[in-house]
Amino acid sequence: MQSSDRQAEAPGRGPRVLVVGGGIAGLGAAQRLCCHPAFPHLRVLEATARAGGRIRSERSFGGVVEVGAHWIHGPSQGNPVFQLAAKYGLLGEKALSEENQLIETGGHVGLPSVSYASSGGSVSPELVAEMARLFYSLIDQTREFLHAAETPAPSVGEYLKKEIRQHMAGWTEEEETKRLKLAILNNLFNVECCVSGTHSMDLVALAPFGEYTVLPGLDCTFPGGYQGLTDRIMASLPKDVMVFNKPVKTIHWDGCFEEASAPGETFPVLVECEDGGCFPAHHVVVTVPLGFLKERLDTFFEPPLPTEKAEAIRKIGFGTNNKIFLEFEEPFWQPDCQHIQVVWRDTSPLEDAAPKLQDAWFKKLVGFWVLPSFGASQVLCGFIAGLESEFMETLSDEDVLLSLTQVLRRVTGNPRLPAPRSVLRSRWHSAPHTRGSYSYVAVGSSGDDLDLLAQPLPADGRGAQLQVLFAGEATHRTFYSTTHGALLSGWREADRLIALWDSQAQRSEPGSELGSAPPVPGSRGGWPHPFL
Repeated sequence: MQSSDRQAEAPGRGPRVLVVGGGIAGLGAAQRLCCHPAFPHLRVLEATARAGGRIRSERSFGGVVEVGAHWIHGPSQGNPVFQLAAKYGLLGEKALSEENQLIETGGHVGLPSVSYASSGGSVSPELVAEMARLFYSLIDQTREFLHAAETPAPSVGEYLKKEIRQHMAGWTEEEETKRLKLAILNNLFNVECCVSGTHSMDLVALAPFGEYTVLPGLDCTFPGGYQGLTDRIMASLPKDVMVFNKPVKTIHWDGCFEEASAPGETFPVLVECEDGGCFPAHHVVVTVPLGFLKERLDTFFEPPLPTEKAEAIRKIGFGTNNKIFLEFEEPFWQPDCQHIQVVWRDTSPLEDAAPKLQDAWFKKLVGFWVLPSFGASQVLCGFIAGLESEFMETLSDEDVLLSLTQVLRRVTGNPRLPAPRSVLRSRWHSAPHTRGSYSYVAVGSSGDDLDLLAQPLPADGRGAQLQVLFAGEATHRTFYSTTHGALLSGWREADRLIALWDSQAQRSEPGSELGSAPPVPGSRGGWPHPFL
């Protein structure tokens, strides 16, 4: 129910606005709108029992682990997530230092502390560094085709493989070393799959790849958990704004909907929820993940989306990147170890090996990052992308624990390595309101598709303006797949609504309340009781 103090701010004025999805895009949009006097009648409909979306921190192993977003990518002054986190006092001293903000990583993952081979024992750090230099120089080259008239290959993966074949012609080592080089490169391909949220780099379009923008700054984490950020944004909202456990079934738009509690008033949009509740609104900001949109495309909008927008949703890539946390009583790694790479000697990016998932899913696991010590617990965090990652979600905890115990015993050459005492993992593909991790520009799509997805409806300017707006990481052309892209997209759509109502306020007759939008025809403001 609308609180009396908020009703008093703008009695009978301002539009009803619904934000669908309580991730950082939706929260960012809501926070921005709540700061403006034209929007006292705002609700965020969140399908689950918690806010944050793909930002999800959990208390486990005696500390906090990130089940979702892990790092601030490019923590520097141009990154709004970094700026907000700094403002809220959520970052450590090193992350806030000017030195950290100036580091240019090129978006590349750093070298591992140690690299283990599937044959048992470590791989030469010099060989790993040599292959990383080659791989990331080629990745840098892929960004040069953004404005090219034509590309040497349709996908990033095919281009990389073509270049690697040419480099191989100059390799003079014995066959075993050449095979090991290819195995290291295969691991780096898999790392890049995690970064891009894809099953294979063959699915990632080459020409638009360079449009993704890497900000300066060495990636950093939140000592108290990433969710501290979304919790702080949520806490800044009036207490009645968030509505949890309210999954949306269908957004009816371009209509003329009435409400019993407001006779004579009509609304262009009606949001129908899974529990049967129906809520009319003037504007709806859709911030649900692209994976959810792909799955519900035929039923989530009525009338259906324009053909071009529906096609953009189908074409843009959306894959899975999961984490597997392993808890140990004692570390088997060195005290200064931060990143353990796992190299499978029988793999190569140049071969399309397709063993059964149940026999080899763990070979897609790129390795483990060492988490800060949680007192009595020592925790490794493994990353795995693609179809293997989705298959992993179907296994039991016991199966995952057994498989990874065998992997670690094999690669360390220690058959008596103590098994982890517990496992925790993400399951983003199985999550019904997410259906994956984040977006990438797939072969057959381009940055234009992300811009098309971001365009509000109706697109032709007919009828009521800005009925359905779109935000979320997949709507940001240069920062897709990131939390800062998601936050910026939420701000963008809030600003779009604010600009509309500010312009209408300026056109309103003299004597209208300064700084607030004109009354919506027939509007009494507020939300009816059934909303809650």
